[in-house]
Amino acid sequence: MRINGKAMRTIRPAADGRSVEIIDQTKLPHELRIASLRGLNDAAVAIKTMQVRGAPLIGVTAAYGLALALLDDASDQALRHAAAHLIKQRPTAVNLRWAIEEVTRVLQPLPVEQRTNAAWEHAARMADDDVEVCQSIGAHGVPLLAEIAKRKPPGTPVNVLTHCNAGWLACVDWGTATSPIYQAHDAEIPVHVWVDETRPRNQGAALTAYELGSHGVPHTIIADNAGGHLMQRGQVDIVIVGTDRVAHNGDVANKIGTYLKALAAHDTGVPFYVALPGSTIDWRCDDGASIEIEERSADEVLKMVGRDENGAVVTVEIAAPGSPAANPAFDVTPARLVTGLITERGVTDASRAGLDRLYPEHGAQS
Repeated sequence: MRINGKAMRTIRPAADGRSVEIIDQTKLPHELRIASLRGLNDAAVAIKTMQVRGAPLIGVTAAYGLALALLDDASDQALRHAAAHLIKQRPTAVNLRWAIEEVTRVLQPLPVEQRTNAAWEHAARMADDDVEVCQSIGAHGVPLLAEIAKRKPPGTPVNVLTHCNAGWLACVDWGTATSPIYQAHDAEIPVHVWVDETRPRNQGAALTAYELGSHGVPHTIIADNAGGHLMQRGQVDIVIVGTDRVAHNGDVANKIGTYLKALAAHDTGVPFYVALPGSTIDWRCDDGASIEIEERSADEVLKMVGRDENGAVVTVEIAAPGSPAANPAFDVTPARLVTGLITERGVTDASRAGLDRLYPEHGAQS
C-alpha cells in the first residue's frame, strides 16, 4: 500500500542481511519511524509492546525472530529457546504459534549449518504468502461491496464500518478487513469507511485512519459507541472486521468491542463479516470459550498518547487519580452473530461445516 505515494510493507529484511526493518506502529500516526530488529529479544519486544501488531504481522515477525535468533547459534537448544520465548509474548493471536510451529517444522530436520539460511528464506516466503493471501481475501470480499453499490443511487458510497485495525499495518500488505475496501476503491466503487476509534490504544483512529488517508480512501473517525446509532439510522451498509483467532465452530476473537458491534448489527439487520487468512483458524480450539483472552496493562486505559499544542508527542493521564482499570484486550463474538467469513479461499458461513468445506485438509484432521 502507499504512504506519501510510496509503496511500503510493514516488515522487510534489511540490506545488511542480519537485521529486519519494521514500521514502529507505536509512533503512528504522529511519526513514521522505521525500527531495526537485530536479535531475538528485539523481535520479542516488538511483538509484546505492539511495535508490530495484528495477527498476520505478528506471525511473520515471529518467523523473522527465529531467523535472527539462529544467526549465532542454530542448535536444537537455541531453536527451542527462541520458539518458547517468542510464543509467550502474545497469547491470543494464533498466528504467532502457527508461524513458529511452521518454521520449526521446516528447520528441525535440517543440518545445523543449513538452518539459518533456511529460516530467512522461510520467513521471506511467509511474508510474500501473506501479501498474496490478503490480496485474495480482498478479491473475494469486493463482490459483497459491489452488490451493495448496485442497490444504491449511482455515486452513493457503500458505508463500511470497521473496528480496530485489520488493515495493511496489521499484515505485511493489503490487510484483511481493509483489503476488500482498498480493492473496491481502486476499482472506482465508491466506498466510505466509518472508523471506530477503538479504545484503548486507539488503533482505529491512529492506524486505520492513517492508512486509509494515505491511500486516499474516504473515511470518518467515530467514537466506539456511535456504531449502533449509525446502524439504526441506516448509515452503515456492512460491517467488516478482522480477527486474531477463529475457533473451529466459527466463534471469533477480535479486539475488545467487536462483540458489541456484532450485537448492534444483528439487531439492525446489517451484515457482519469477518475477514481472515486460514492461518488465523485454530483447528485445535472447539469454540470461543476455549480462547485465552489477553489482559494488558491498565495504563492503556488510564492514559492516552497525543500531540500537544507545541507539536510534541506526550502521554497524559485521563482518569481519576488512584482509580484501577481492567484491560481485557479481546472479546469473543459467537458464530451465530457472524454473517460470513471472508477468507483467501472464498466466503463461507461461520460454522464448523463451512470451515471444513474451505479447508478440508484441516477439517479432516481436527
